[in-house]
Amino acid sequence: MTVRQLRLVVHAEDYDEALRFFRDVLGMPPQEAYSGDGGAEVTILDAGRATLEIANSAQADMIDEVEVGRRVAPHFRVALEVDDCVVASERATEGGAVPVAPPTRTPWSSLNARFDAPADVHLTLFQELASD
Repeated sequence: MTVRQLRLVVHAEDYDEALRFFRDVLGMPPQEAYSGDGGAEVTILDAGRATLEIANSAQADMIDEVEVGRRVAPHFRVALEVDDCVVASERATEGGAVPVAPPTRTPWSSLNARFDAPADVHLTLFQELASD
């Protein structure tokens, strides 16, 4: 068996706001969209390469401590790699995300920022930095 795609499905009470944020603010282009009976709507956004990161409690605690200074992440968070974390963070905030922690350099050579985004998504925007 081979897994061919990771698709994270987010139930958004405010579908239009969530779509606007992830599509227009973060720049994730629509790949497919469908409408169904009873007002059912779904849009599949292209997020580039997908991975599934499995972390134990100690790792999750350590990541939150480095990026935020305390444990804040719920059961899952979405992490999106961007070209410029500072610019993307400003756009995310202007677009309706609530900042949790500003762009912070991590020990693993990335710049990471945290947000509470539309659709109750706990979000990390990260930029890979050149190794020192």
